[in-house]
Amino acid sequence: MSPTQTRAPQSDPRIRSRRHARHTPPNWVKRAGVAGGVIGAVALTGAASPAQASNASDQSPNEVTQTLDLSQLRAADATAQAVITYQLQAAQDQAVSTASQVAKQHKEADEQKAAEAKAAAEHAAQQAASRDAQRAPLSTDSSSSSASSSSVASSTSGSISSVLSFLQAQLGKAYVMGSTGPNAYDCSGLVQAAFRTIGVDLPRVSEDQSTAGTQVSLSNLQPGDILYWGSAGSAYHVAVYVGNGNFIGAQNPSTGVVERPLSYSEPTGAVRVA
Repeated sequence: MSPTQTRAPQSDPRIRSRRHARHTPPNWVKRAGVAGGVIGAVALTGAASPAQASNASDQSPNEVTQTLDLSQLRAADATAQAVITYQLQAAQDQAVSTASQVAKQHKEADEQKAAEAKAAAEHAAQQAASRDAQRAPLSTDSSSSSASSSSVASSTSGSISSVLSFLQAQLGKAYVMGSTGPNAYDCSGLVQAAFRTIGVDLPRVSEDQSTAGTQVSLSNLQPGDILYWGSAGSAYHVAVYVGNGNFIGAQNPSTGVVERPLSYSEPTGAVRVA
């Protein structure tokens, strides 16, 4: 051995080595680790699954609630619409009923006014119809009028008292347009019938009777004078003065033959035929 060579120290069998021998895990440990990893993964997956399931289960009630809320809104909307429809129908029915009542009231008022107007104008209308239907030819020549008056005067017989008695006997009888007795008269028919009792044949209608004698003043009336309303030659009503400020005439369909004071209806003029 060379002096420079160093002998490797030999270990003392009595001194233990401080180095630890490598420890290789047995195969079953390895298999256990792999299995543990798999089990852990499964566990993690299982742990995650309940959460996801919980989320899913949490969403379902919300969806159900939303569906219920939507149904309730639709039902409420339908109810409100039904109420509005009912109110509109009720308002329309009320409007129709009110309009019907108003129309009925207006109709009744119109009918009443028409009846009043008809009653007020009936006498004039009937007289106009009588003039149109039964008017006797009337000469517009003044000489013809004078001749007619003279003819009436010359044919007078009897007394005015007979005329007045006849008129008194007709009181209460009906007024009928165009009638000359014995049960009903119009105004000129009554005057004509009264003077016929003493042989005086007067014209048939009031226009002609108003010029059938001598015109006299209303302040100088005598019993038996013929009173007329309207102008001479176009009078629309006649009666006979009976004295004491009264006259007898067939006034209108409402009153018939009556005796009235001159103040009841002031005449326009008068003629004397007897």
